[in-house]
Amino acid sequence: MTSTSYPHLLAPLDLGFTQLRNRCIMGSMHTGLEDRFYNYPKLAAYFRERARGGVGLIVTGGISPDRRGWLLPFGGTMNTLGDIWNHRKVTRAVHEEGGKIVMQILHSGRYGYQPFVVSASSKKSPISMFKPKALSESGIESTIRDYVRCARLAQKAGYDGVEIMGSEGYLLNQFLCARTNLRQDRWGGSIENRMRLPVEIVRRVRAAVGQNFILMYRHSILDLVEGGNSWDEVVTVAQALEQAGVTILNTGIGWHEARVPTIVTSVPRAAFASVAGRLKKAVGIPVVASNRINMPDQAEAIIARGDADMVSMARPFLADPEFVNKAASGRADEINTCIACNQACLDHTFANKRASCLVNPRAAFETELKYVKTTKRQRVAVIGAGPAGLSAATVAAECGHEVTLFDSNDKIGGQFNIAMQIPGKEEFAETMRYFKRRLEITGVHLKLGKRISQEELLAQGYEHIIVATGITPRTPRIEGVDHPKVLSYIDVLLHKKPVGKRVAIIGAGGIGFDVAEYLLHDPSTPLPVPLAHWFAEWGVDPQALQNGGLIAPVAAHPFRQLYLLQRKASKLGAGLGKTSGWVHRATLQRNKVEMLAGVEYRRIDDQGLHITVNGEARLLEVDNVILCAGQDSLTELMPNQPNEDGPRFHKIGGAALASELDAKRAIREGAELAASL
Repeated sequence: MTSTSYPHLLAPLDLGFTQLRNRCIMGSMHTGLEDRFYNYPKLAAYFRERARGGVGLIVTGGISPDRRGWLLPFGGTMNTLGDIWNHRKVTRAVHEEGGKIVMQILHSGRYGYQPFVVSASSKKSPISMFKPKALSESGIESTIRDYVRCARLAQKAGYDGVEIMGSEGYLLNQFLCARTNLRQDRWGGSIENRMRLPVEIVRRVRAAVGQNFILMYRHSILDLVEGGNSWDEVVTVAQALEQAGVTILNTGIGWHEARVPTIVTSVPRAAFASVAGRLKKAVGIPVVASNRINMPDQAEAIIARGDADMVSMARPFLADPEFVNKAASGRADEINTCIACNQACLDHTFANKRASCLVNPRAAFETELKYVKTTKRQRVAVIGAGPAGLSAATVAAECGHEVTLFDSNDKIGGQFNIAMQIPGKEEFAETMRYFKRRLEITGVHLKLGKRISQEELLAQGYEHIIVATGITPRTPRIEGVDHPKVLSYIDVLLHKKPVGKRVAIIGAGGIGFDVAEYLLHDPSTPLPVPLAHWFAEWGVDPQALQNGGLIAPVAAHPFRQLYLLQRKASKLGAGLGKTSGWVHRATLQRNKVEMLAGVEYRRIDDQGLHITVNGEARLLEVDNVILCAGQDSLTELMPNQPNEDGPRFHKIGGAALASELDAKRAIREGAELAASL
């Protein structure tokens, strides 16, 4: 493979007044570093690494044009001359690496988590506790001026342009759609009135910044909510934005309150690229495809077939800042692929934590987590080739240590080999492909298929022994738990033991939900799920013949009758990710899975599973009972007491804490420990 494998993706894009070095956009991804002035050196280092990695155009996280537009109290804002000094750290870093960067102007509207929220109408959002105030005529004029001032300050700060956020249900999207725009004045009613605000903002921003400045607009092309816009309205708005002075049309899919997933791992790759292709035919400026595009071959195909002029990938550049350089030099097999898990990026953002990346814990921590070549090479043994062990072994080797990685299995992966069996989690195989290649590149000695003892380890003279042996499933104390119809989740997912048509799953954490989705899947349907099948399942019309692009989902025909049970009285799946948990719950509900909390398990016998719920005895006449009731750490290799004369022992991942399997924590722990040796 050579760089000519991606001739369309890596071709420059001439915008007339400037040229982008390729068609790759690092889309906006809010890290939290944008919100505090003292974090801008870290933000500059984060963007510098991506610019050095070859991306054509970077878009910052959302920056508000005024206080009313804050997502969070005291969020990142650009509205005074004093704000530009911190931003110059960012633009200077990117330009020194030959890159270009635009600042995203984001007004949250009714999505703001602060008391100053405003919108087109006084209609509360389902995802914020604050009811917005409807903007008055003077308030609208003030907002337009704030956008213009923000763009001019961005220009003074050295940005190559701005992106105006008009999708995902934020303020400008709220004006565009009848769902949230209930006004009777010149800013509401017809699409010509509803689009007046974004078009006027673009027109005045262009007049203020001149022609030699990138003005990108993120346009919602499928709202995926009731009361969303029709395709004709989407095109009408796009053409008006082009006339008003937009340089590039980026595309957004779905509002944050939509009940259709758009970026989680179960969404098929490049699911919405064809919609961008329809828009491209209607305008004369470059159009960007986005959402679930995570490898260069996909991006190349999208541009080659004419669906877009550029491709936006946000989370893939969290996962691997060297994405473009690796693709250009024929090393696509070395790309650390975004698996769209959301666990360390969006889930962190919505929890007010710094965003990072499950598969790349250095993301947004570039100044804190450094893989520096050691001056004292040491011999390191890592036991367990799951996510924690793979992370520790490859980082330690990258830092210059001599590393041997042991695993009793005949292949690497650990719990990821189980996760990738779940429909919609096929991407986890990409992480194993990446780590396999990293083992080769860093020179880790790999020894599989042998369970090594503590005595053998001690005899080999290692200076550090890292125990990453993971977990063993826990067997709950239930009468009849040894009945033949009882299986563990490992029996089902890894060993493929046969399972009947009626099944009770004990344990409703992440593993319980995974097992349920696995058992609901009809083996006659290929994986990954075909795009047309996925659209039908979620009720998406990519032609947008109906407003918002929604149609009635096809009726579910569950492959099995399932019961998902937990002892706790709390909501099932409460510990699932904020941005993906609802997707898993919706899938199970649509497939008529009976979910029961506050369950007392009485016994298992030939009849099935006997339980008590809310004081009422029930018999679940099931063919199998699957145990997903927690796990215990495997720590047999850890010494009973420290030996000052011997090697230093460390434990990470599931071996350190098994209460909830957490690949994010495991990979970070492995990397941090290895970097500290």
